[in-house]
Amino acid sequence: MIVGNYMQFEGTRVKSASFKGKAQPVTGVTIRWLSKAGKGKDGGAAYGLRHFTADPGGVIPIHDHFYAQTMYILTGYFECFAYDANGEITEQATTGPGDAVYVPSMVPHGMRNLSDTEPATFLCCICDVEEGCAGA
Repeated sequence: MIVGNYMQFEGTRVKSASFKGKAQPVTGVTIRWLSKAGKGKDGGAAYGLRHFTADPGGVIPIHDHFYAQTMYILTGYFECFAYDANGEITEQATTGPGDAVYVPSMVPHGMRNLSDTEPATFLCCICDVEEGCAGA
């Protein structure tokens, strides 16, 4: 068992996210892995819970990945996007504290912190659908 405050977990700046195998620059976002288990198809964790902080105006651009994920907004407001395979926006939503956003495996998506003055935070639970969360 691992118990700790989220601030005890190392924060790492996210530099890029991948869409169709091409790196897209991420702006002003920090990730803290609160838990992870197993090995996913992309080489990362098959299961994990992550805490994200987006600086004012922080952006996670269009990206896709093998794992499914659910994001739970803790603080601030985000504009969230879903895209088609060509990178065209198919859905757009504004989310705030208490909102949850589910993104299936390989659905292109992105988000940005709507505030120019305040950070925004969310939890993100991932599960590699190829592994069925084995090892979690």
